Amino acid sequence: MKLIILDNYSQASEWAAKYIRNRIIQFNPGPDKYFTLGLPTGSTPLGCYKKLIEYYKNGDLSFKYVKTFNMDEYVGLPRDHPESYHSFMWNNFFKHTDIHPEHTHILDGNVADLQAECDAFEEKIRAAGGIELFVGGIGPDGHIAFNEPGSSLVSRTRVKTLAMDTILANARFFDGELAKAIEEGVNHMWTVSAFQQHPRTVFVCDEDATLELKVKTVKYFKGLMLVHNKLVDPLYSIKEKETEKSQSSKKPYSD
Repeated sequence: MKLIILDNYSQASEWAAKYIRNRIIQFNPGPDKYFTLGLPTGSTPLGCYKKLIEYYKNGDLSFKYVKTFNMDEYVGLPRDHPESYHSFMWNNFFKHTDIHPEHTHILDGNVADLQAECDAFEEKIRAAGGIELFVGGIGPDGHIAFNEPGSSLVSRTRVKTLAMDTILANARFFDGELAKAIEEGVNHMWTVSAFQQHPRTVFVCDEDATLELKVKTVKYFKGLMLVHNKLVDPLYSIKEKETEKSQSSKKPYSD
């Protein structure tokens, strides 16, 4: 597990965007090899999405061979409703890039058989080869992807009844105790803590989010920043990849 601590939200968003950009470009996606990206909604990823859009517009990143799977969607909310996650993703990210609409996957909360929709979603993920990188945001009570306190840590895509706190917060604000995700044990009452068991988990946060962590913990992870920054520095560009391909395809001239 890695903990990346930046001074503020803007820096944290940029670090996360750089990490995503590098992972996509290093994967070298193409027509026969798509990069599968899991995505969240809410206020937390907005800064990251803006940076990714900027990279695309600058010609440094393409989503042409990227498939996305969103974490969740509300049941019974029309997909064109301004608060639906369909609307959120298209307005804040997808429509500003070159991703193909058929490569974006968001659950349909208006189908007659919700469990069948969940099962089909799981099958689409399997067919895509699984998720290469999943970006997430943490809810106020430590939930991830609407896996509320008490959720099974081995559950799959399903219909979930939301706690009142989640409904009120609308899953858009991060003000929980990061310490329970980082320093305490894995607990189904703080579902994001399950990521302590994943071998490639990266938590990215600003300074304010560490206020309840032990000083020793913060110092330890800050001391690793020189190592962790190698994940985003150098910052790879799709233009550089295309230049490398062009140069490697040129044959030496002889007369």
